[in-house]
Amino acid sequence: MMKSVEIIELDLSKQYSITVLPLKDLVFFPHMVVPLIVGRQQSIEAVESAMKKNRLVFLVAQRNPEQEVVTGRDLHRFGVLGRILQVVELPNNLLKVLVEGLVRASVYSYRKQKNIIYVTLKIPQHEVNYNDQIEAWRRELISLFKTYVRLNEDLPEELIFSVNQMEDIEKVTDFIASYLDIKLAEKQFILEQYELESRLPYMLHILNRENNILDLKSELDTKVRDQMMKTQRNYYLQEQLRVIREELGEEGEEGSDVAILRKRFRQKVLPQEAHQKVEEELTRLAKIPPLSPEYNVIRTFLEWILNLPWQEQTHDETSLEKAQKILDEDHYGLEKAKKRILEHIAVLQRVKQIKGPILCLAGPPGVGKTSLGRSIARALGRKFVRISLGGIHDEAEIRGHRRTYIGSMPGKIIQGMKKAGTVNPVFLLDEVDKINSDYRGDPASALLEVLDPEQNHSFIDHYLEVEYDLSKVFFVVTANNPDAIPEPLLDRMEVIELPGYLDYEKLAIARQYLIPKQLELNGLKAEDLEITDDALNEIIINYTLEAGVRNLEREISKICRQAVIQLSKIKEPEKLVVSKKNLSRYLGEPKYAISKLKGQKEIGVATGLAWTPFGGDLLRVEVNLIPGKDKLTLTGKLGEVMQESAMIAVDYIRSRFRKFKIDQNFTNKYEVHIHLPEGAVPKEGPSAGVTLTSGLISALKKQPLPADLAMTGEITLRGKILAVGGLQEKLMAARRHGIKRIILPAENKPDVREMSKELLEGLELIFVKDYEQIYDLLFKK
Repeated sequence: MMKSVEIIELDLSKQYSITVLPLKDLVFFPHMVVPLIVGRQQSIEAVESAMKKNRLVFLVAQRNPEQEVVTGRDLHRFGVLGRILQVVELPNNLLKVLVEGLVRASVYSYRKQKNIIYVTLKIPQHEVNYNDQIEAWRRELISLFKTYVRLNEDLPEELIFSVNQMEDIEKVTDFIASYLDIKLAEKQFILEQYELESRLPYMLHILNRENNILDLKSELDTKVRDQMMKTQRNYYLQEQLRVIREELGEEGEEGSDVAILRKRFRQKVLPQEAHQKVEEELTRLAKIPPLSPEYNVIRTFLEWILNLPWQEQTHDETSLEKAQKILDEDHYGLEKAKKRILEHIAVLQRVKQIKGPILCLAGPPGVGKTSLGRSIARALGRKFVRISLGGIHDEAEIRGHRRTYIGSMPGKIIQGMKKAGTVNPVFLLDEVDKINSDYRGDPASALLEVLDPEQNHSFIDHYLEVEYDLSKVFFVVTANNPDAIPEPLLDRMEVIELPGYLDYEKLAIARQYLIPKQLELNGLKAEDLEITDDALNEIIINYTLEAGVRNLEREISKICRQAVIQLSKIKEPEKLVVSKKNLSRYLGEPKYAISKLKGQKEIGVATGLAWTPFGGDLLRVEVNLIPGKDKLTLTGKLGEVMQESAMIAVDYIRSRFRKFKIDQNFTNKYEVHIHLPEGAVPKEGPSAGVTLTSGLISALKKQPLPADLAMTGEITLRGKILAVGGLQEKLMAARRHGIKRIILPAENKPDVREMSKELLEGLELIFVKDYEQIYDLLFKK
C-alpha cells in the first residue's frame, strides 16, 4: 500500500493495490483536475473506502457505459492513478468528488471485495527522448489545437492561453486530449499510448480530421445563415411593398401569383361548383404569406383547376367515307372492329351525343389494339390520350390523392384530360386486364364510375374535390384476356374480339405497312432493298409464331439493319434482294420448325387446340401406361379444371369399355401417366377433355391417331361434347401448323358461321355431339 499521496514519493518499480472508481462516459487523463458527480452505490462506497485510506483511486473507463454494476471484466486495462482532493455531499444521496489525475497506470489484476473493486497497478516507466522530431510534433500539435478551439464554438478562447503556458510535452498532450470531442474509444487509445512517439502522430491525425469536419460545418452554417437572411429580407421587402401599395390605393396583388391567377380565372368559364371553389381558394391564397408551405399547395391546386378543359372541345368529323378511308389506311383487316366504329360515327352524325357502352378491344398482343384507338381519334378528328393501366394497384392512381398528402396530385384520368386539352378526346385505357388490387384499394372499382355513362358526368377526383364531366369522352379499353377483367367492369363494356391475323393478312400488312416503315427508320429506299413474298411467307411460318405482327416487324427490322451493313461495303449502288433461299443469311436458321410436326403418328399421343392470351396454339397430350395399380399421374403444370377433365376421361372410358373394346379393369393393371409438354407453361380449362380421352384410348388400344387431325371440346361423364371458347384463335393455330382436319363441338356451329371464308378455306371441320362419334372416326375400322 502507498504510504503517501504525493506522486513524487511513489516507487514506480512496485505494484500498488488501489480502490477503483469506474467511469461511465469519461476517459480521465493525467494532470486533469475534474469534479465528478458520483451517484452509484458501488462508486459511493469506493470513494468512502479511498477517503479512509490514502485518498488514492484508480480512474478507469467502463467498456459498456450503460452497465450499472460492474466487475473487473467490464473495465479497461489501462487508466489513471488519481487523488481525491475534496468530497462534498449533495442532495439525493449524490457526492461531488474533485479528483486530480496523477499518472498513467496499467492493470496487473482486479479483485472484488464486497461491493468494491480493488486493483493491483503497474505504473509504466518511460523516459522521453527529447529531440527535433518531438519538438516539431509538439509545435504542430499546439498549432492544430488552436485552430480546433477557434472552429469549435463550445470551447473557450482561454484554452489557447493555457496551452501556450505549458512547457512539459506530457502535460500538453494530456491537456489537449481531454478537450477533444471524439469517441470514447479514441480517447482510450490515446490514454494507452504512454510512449510519446506513438501518441503524438495519432493525435495529429485526429486533430487534422476534426478540423476538416469543423471547417465544413462552419461553411455549411454560413450558407444556411445567409439563405435564411435572404429569405427573411425578401419577405420583409414583399410585405413593405404590399403595405405601400395599399397606402397608395393601388391593387395590392398586381404582378403577384394571386393577380395572375385571378386574371386567368376571369377568362375561364367554369361550372358553378368549380367557380365557387376557385373563388374560395383565391381568397385564402391572398391571405397566406408566400413562404408558407400551404401557399404552394393552394397555388398548385388552382393551376390544375384552371389548366383543365371544362368547355373546350373539338368539332367531330362525322364523314363516314373519310373515317372508312382513315381506318383502312392505318389497319388491314379487322373488319368487325371497323364496322362497330363506323356504326358509332354514323349514330354520332345523327344525335350529336352518344351514351353507349364502352368499346373493349380484346385480343392477343401485336394485333393493333392500341393503334386502332389512335385511328379512331383520327377518324373522329379528336385528340388522343393513352393511359397504360398494367400493374396499377393503387386506387389513387385513378381517383387522385387528397391534398392533405405531400406531393399529392390528380389521378391518371384528370391528368389525361389536362394533356388532351379538350372535353371530348378519345381516351384509350390500355391493358385493363392487368390491373391489380391490394391494401391500397381496388383501381378496377374506381374505374366503374369513369366508364359508366350514367355516372361519369359527375366524376369526382379526390384531389380536385369538385365534379368533372367525362360524359363527352370516347373511352376505348384494350385487353389481352377479357376473362381477367372484373365482372362489374366488364358488364359496362362491349367486347370486340380481335383474334389475330391469317398468314395472307400478315403478308399484306408487311407489304403495305411494316416494310415501308422499317425502310424509312433504317434510312433505306425501295431501290435499295426488296423482300420477296416467298421470303415473307417463310418468316411468317418458320420465324414467328404469333397472332399479331410484332415479331414479324422485328424480323423485317433485322433484315433492314443487315442490309445497311452490306450496302455500306458496296462501292456502287446495288439493289439487295432477300428471298427464301438467302433468308438464313439475314435471320439465321428457322426458330419454329412447324413442318416437322407433320406426318408423325405415335401411340398415346393426341393433338388438341388451346387458347392463350397470345393467340391459339397446339396442345400435345402424351399418355403412358406403366404396369401398376390405381394411380393417375398428371404432369405439365395443369390447373384444377384440366385435372378434373383427365379424371372424367378415365371414368368415362371405364364406363364404355365394351364399346371401346378395352379391359374394364385397366386401372388395376396399369398406372396412367398423362403429360402435356412445355411443362413450365400453366395449362387450364375444360376444352382438352376430348383430347385427353382420345390419347388415353389410343394408349389402351395401342392404336396411333392421325397426325393431321386436331380436336377440341369439353367432355361430360356421359360422353356429351360441350362448346368451347377461343375457337377462332384455335383454328388459326391449326392453319399455322398445317393441320387440315379438326374435330369441333356441334354447339360451336354458330361461331363458325361468323368467321371469314379465308380462315375456313381448306379446313375440314367435323362437328360432333357425343364422343362415340369421335371414337368411330378415329378407332373403328
